[in-house]
Amino acid sequence: MGYKIPVTGSGPIGGWLRRLALAAGLLLLAACSSLQPVDLPPEYTPAPARAPIWETLEADRPGEWYVLLNDGTAALDWRLRAIDSATESIDLQTFLWSFDIVGALVLDHLVVAAERGVQVRLLVDDTFLLGEDQVLLEIAHHPNIEYRIFNPYKRRTSGFATRQALNAGEFHRLDHRMHNKAMVIDNRVAIVGGRNIADEYFGLHGEANFRDLELLAGGPIVARVSTSFDAYWNDQWSFPVESMSHVRSAPADLDAARSVRDQHVHLHAEETEQARLARWREVVAAAVSGSGTLYADEPPRDNPAKQAEAPIQVANALIGMFDSATDEVVIVSAYLIPTPELAGAVKRAVERGVRIRMLTNSIRSNNHLTAHSAYRNHIKELLSNGAELHEVRIDAHDRHIYMLSPIGGKALALHAKALVIDDDRVFIGSANLDPRSLRINTEMGLEVESKALNARLREAVAPDFDRSNAWQLQFDEEGNVIWVSDNATLTSQPAMSVMQRIEDWFFAHLPLEGEL
Repeated sequence: MGYKIPVTGSGPIGGWLRRLALAAGLLLLAACSSLQPVDLPPEYTPAPARAPIWETLEADRPGEWYVLLNDGTAALDWRLRAIDSATESIDLQTFLWSFDIVGALVLDHLVVAAERGVQVRLLVDDTFLLGEDQVLLEIAHHPNIEYRIFNPYKRRTSGFATRQALNAGEFHRLDHRMHNKAMVIDNRVAIVGGRNIADEYFGLHGEANFRDLELLAGGPIVARVSTSFDAYWNDQWSFPVESMSHVRSAPADLDAARSVRDQHVHLHAEETEQARLARWREVVAAAVSGSGTLYADEPPRDNPAKQAEAPIQVANALIGMFDSATDEVVIVSAYLIPTPELAGAVKRAVERGVRIRMLTNSIRSNNHLTAHSAYRNHIKELLSNGAELHEVRIDAHDRHIYMLSPIGGKALALHAKALVIDDDRVFIGSANLDPRSLRINTEMGLEVESKALNARLREAVAPDFDRSNAWQLQFDEEGNVIWVSDNATLTSQPAMSVMQRIEDWFFAHLPLEGEL
């Protein structure tokens, strides 16, 4: 879940000097030229498909409907079923796509859809596209598949550190990432939420998995998700993959990525059209009605490094949700680093009698220690302002809900981003409550007014707050923070080791918060 950058050298001094010389050379090269935006003819999602499957569902359930995708197994099953149901178009937007089991299954189903004539558009942020250019190029060669990379690195390598050094001259542009996650099928159904496309977001990782959330939606709200996708697809910083890569495509790599279907039938069984329709009718019948609003940050109009205004449309909407609450706000946020605006909204809510309950990662479950270090500087402030604070335990008693057996020593971490507001609204999306999500990256999410969906989400996250699954933070009699579980009370953070505590202390004193 973390990333380590190896260093090499035959001796401590000689190796250091060689690395310094290499870095200097790379920085000089990186300063030579910058990536220029592209100007492409605009393309738009087709009108809602009139295929029999969608006509039947519309007759069964007119208007907007929503299904909470609470566990990874169901989320993967419905993602693949939706792709298999496509008749005309698929639009997929994501921050991260790994070609592991989940990534390969999604890829395989997308290619099969393209082979039956579906027009597929894939838009992926470039942060973690390391060494995947050959597979991406081979996908893009399909006549029915278009693949674009958002805000790409001009100089491409398979190493994270090398790529950063090669592109150091464009740091300020590349610091702005597309964190949005959405998939639209035939302009009829959409999935919006927090999951990236990788094993750990669907409970399939062998060591550590995320607890995450998404919404499967149908009805008029889907057109708004399509409009948001089109805005990013047609943005001048969305580049066709073939214009960025300097490597040859590799059919064998694509074949290898597509070879997973037969090995993992327990995750998603292939269905006849009749069986697939029956499943759709069942889930739509059990869905809840609601009135949805899509909030999505605007993509950059100019160079992201020179934008006059930060992408704060989602941030402003979230602050508005806090300010409109009258009874309670339940917050689930993987990374929690309150900006002054957010801290003020929390304080105002508590002062007018609103109960604020927060769930975020603990020091051990957080896959970005620097983010946790910044958060720890706000713990006393949040508690003093009246918020109730909880941190996920990696050994959560109920972690089996979010990962496949055997559980054994598998660790749990939080990746979901959700709000439960009073008894009639929810928000589920890609935005964490931290400066990076609220000021730097672009984000999106759905606010849905629905008492039924509110009740379902409230029920789904209730176990996450239980002391057998999360530490509850409190002040003791002397005003010190303590961590309370169902079987222990700690006077210091539940860290993995002394070294982790030292690293956490060190990062907490660095001026990094605005970038996290």
